Amino acid sequence: MNRSQLNFLVGGVLLLIFAMMLFAFQVRRTETALVTTFGKPVDSGPITKSGLYWKLPWPIQKVQKFDNRIQNFEGRFEETLTQDGKNLMVLVYAGWKISNPETFRKSFNDSVADAEKRLEDLVRSEKGAVIGTHPFSDFISPDEKKLKFVEIETEMLERIRKPAAEKYGIDVVFLHIKKLGLPESITEKVFERMKAERQKFVDKLKAEGEGRAIDIRSEADSERIKTLAQAEAKVIELRGSAEAEAAKYYEIMEKNPELAIFLQKLTTLEQTLKERSTLILDERTPPFDLLKGGARPMDKK
Repeated sequence: MNRSQLNFLVGGVLLLIFAMMLFAFQVRRTETALVTTFGKPVDSGPITKSGLYWKLPWPIQKVQKFDNRIQNFEGRFEETLTQDGKNLMVLVYAGWKISNPETFRKSFNDSVADAEKRLEDLVRSEKGAVIGTHPFSDFISPDEKKLKFVEIETEMLERIRKPAAEKYGIDVVFLHIKKLGLPESITEKVFERMKAERQKFVDKLKAEGEGRAIDIRSEADSERIKTLAQAEAKVIELRGSAEAEAAKYYEIMEKNPELAIFLQKLTTLEQTLKERSTLILDERTPPFDLLKGGARPMDKK
């Protein structure tokens, strides 16, 4: 390839690049493109799909690109009045993105900073309106069940979403309360009230506990009395049975006193000789007289 051919090839490449710059444009995945013809958006609407597209050269057509990713926004930490007239400091944050490039372009051209200033005004206004419909206890309370953060955040989001979309072409994707605070002038009063409410709760639990303790003691006393009564009845029953058996025994002994004396001697002798021991006694001493030979009471007729 000679020099003239090389120059022609380079010129052709440069011309192609120049033509591409004039007649083509690329849309990335994170972008939305708006094509205007003499300043008026084309009828096909915004381009949201990534790829390479054709256009007429400027000044006939112009391409304006917008970031379609979610932008983070954080408001100011400022005082707001609740429904019952209490000062409350609230900070909210939100996520938003451009949903309608045409409306956004009319309102802010392509300035994200200007859009966030308008969004801040809108958030501040609707935040105050929503908080003004809720009592202080919906935000700060010793009882977790009384807190209504989710409901309040949903109300704020719904009130902000519609005007943001219609006026500015912005879709507010989410909104949450980031921080709550109390002005120094009322902090002490609020804590005192919370302590009083907590003490009421403690007193209630204590009273319930004491009432339960009384019930338990009453049940225990009743069970103790019942058990003692049953035990005493059983003792009386056993004593009666024993006395009846003893009466039968005494009756037998009265009929045969010699047998009774003999049995008593056997019992005494058994107790005396239970352990190994050496005794020197007169064999006539009861009950050792049983050890000598001779007749036994049981032998007598």
